[in-house]
Amino acid sequence: MPFRLSTEFDPSAPDLIAVLDDLALWSAPFGLKLLEVVRLRRGLLALDVGTGCGFPGLELSQRLGTSSRVFGLDPWRAALQRARAKQRFWRVSNLHLVSSRAETLPFGSACFDLLVSNNGTNNVDDEARTYAELARVAKPGAQMVLTMNLPGTMIEFYSTLEAVLNELGRVDHVVRMREHIHEKRKPLDHLERVLDAAGFALEAAHQDVFVLRFLDGTTMLQHFLIRLAFLESWVQLLAPEDVDAVFDRVEYELNDWARRHGQLELSVPWVCLDCRRRSNGR
Repeated sequence: MPFRLSTEFDPSAPDLIAVLDDLALWSAPFGLKLLEVVRLRRGLLALDVGTGCGFPGLELSQRLGTSSRVFGLDPWRAALQRARAKQRFWRVSNLHLVSSRAETLPFGSACFDLLVSNNGTNNVDDEARTYAELARVAKPGAQMVLTMNLPGTMIEFYSTLEAVLNELGRVDHVVRMREHIHEKRKPLDHLERVLDAAGFALEAAHQDVFVLRFLDGTTMLQHFLIRLAFLESWVQLLAPEDVDAVFDRVEYELNDWARRHGQLELSVPWVCLDCRRRSNGR
C-alpha cells in the first residue's frame, strides 16, 4: 500500500480537542518509563490493567501495530467511554476495551504474552488475588511491566499532617494515616514477595522520583489532581468535626513553608517493575 500523508485532522475541530489529552499529568512520568521497558515484537496478545481513559493501552496498541491485539481493562465505565471515543477517532482497530475488575479477569488461562499496568495494581481491593489472576492469564515467560508510586509519595504533605494531628492530640488519626499510606503504596520488598508468591520473577526495578511544584499549600489543595485523586481519602482519615480545623492548620503550615522556600514541592518516588512469568515455578 503506497504511503499517504494524512491531512484529515483540523486542529480547531471540537471533536479533535475532545480526545487530544491522551496522557494525564499524573500518569506521564510512570507511563513513559513503562513504554521504554516493554519489549515490542510482532504477534503479541497484551493486557493493560487499569487502562482508565486509554493509557497505556491505546498507545501500546498503536506502537505494536495490527499484528498484535491489546485488551484494556478497567471497572471505571465512564473512563472507558472516553477511551472508546479516542479509539474511534484514531481508528485503532486492535484495542479491545473491557469493563471488569483485576481480581476476576474475564480471560482464559495462559493466554497473554505481555501484561502492563500503569499505576493500576496498587489501587485494587485485593492485592494477592489480583497478582494471582495476572499469573493465571500470563503465558509462561510472559513479560509484565508495572509502575506504582512508593511510600514516600508526598512525604512533605504527610509530615505536615502528622505534626498537626500530634499537636491536636489526634494520635489515632496518625495511625489511620500510616495505615492508609501502607494500603495504597507498598514498599519494594513487599512487592517483591507478593510477585514471587504469585509466580513472577522480578528481573529489574527502575526507581526514580519526580516533583510536583506549587506556589503554596493553597494552590496545591485547590489543584484538580489533588481534589480528584487525593483529597477525599485525606478527609476520610479524620473525624468529621476535625476536618476544618486540621486542614486550616495544614494549609497554614504549608503556606508558611512555601514562603520560606519560595515554593511548595511534593516529591513522588516511584518504581517500574520488569517481571517475567515463571515457568513451572522457576
